[in-house]
Amino acid sequence: MPEEEVTYADVRFKTPKATDAAASPSSDDTTYSEVRILKSDPPVSPNIIQQQTESNRKCHVTSKKAALLLLSLLLVAAVVTLGVTISNKMVSRRNHTESENDQPEDGKHLKCAAGWEIHGEKCYYFTTTKSSWNVSRAGCKDKGGDLVKIDSREEQKFLEARLRDKMEEAEDKFWIGLTDSEEEGRWVWVDGSPLDTGLTFWHIKEPDDWKGENRENPKGEDCVRMGERGGAADLKCWFDKSCNVPHKSICEKSAETR
Repeated sequence: MPEEEVTYADVRFKTPKATDAAASPSSDDTTYSEVRILKSDPPVSPNIIQQQTESNRKCHVTSKKAALLLLSLLLVAAVVTLGVTISNKMVSRRNHTESENDQPEDGKHLKCAAGWEIHGEKCYYFTTTKSSWNVSRAGCKDKGGDLVKIDSREEQKFLEARLRDKMEEAEDKFWIGLTDSEEEGRWVWVDGSPLDTGLTFWHIKEPDDWKGENRENPKGEDCVRMGERGGAADLKCWFDKSCNVPHKSICEKSAETR
């Protein structure tokens, strides 16, 4: 730090008497005017130096922590991005595999029209517009198919799983192509074939042909709907219902060869 000058005026000093006779007589006091003494800044305290050192060290440590935090965040972002990429590839590969597995083993390549879903050698259309059983069937015919006929446990499993995703509430069920409207208790499919009693998926205590407490439904329940939003035990989710009640429906037709 810069030095300062301090001026002292009229400072007097006493000089000893001369012992030598040759010394010239003079006054005992000698006056020096404007004596200037350089004044230095006080020395820096060791504590201040230590505090500055510690402050510098803390700043350095803080910078290191910030750098490590930034690197950690970048690493986490990279891991998340990699995980999403791998997940998307796995889903794409699984969908491709499922699509290949749905194809018949004889090497034929099958396809469905837009809006239809392929499974095995059949195409399925899940109608979300609610209507009576007869109107629903007419709608399926307009699309080139009919209400679905379930021929195997594997087909029932496929449909039951798909409806779980499409149902919005417990009563949001779908018509299938099964009815006993021609003769009570004799269940037949829309193609005229009788129901195989060894391949049924009736819910517990179904069919019950319920006519209502006050017989408000004298014709009973002659058409079949299916679906359980929470999943069906052993795939049993068929219910008989009045054919006039509006429900969604499942249409079916054969897949086309490419």
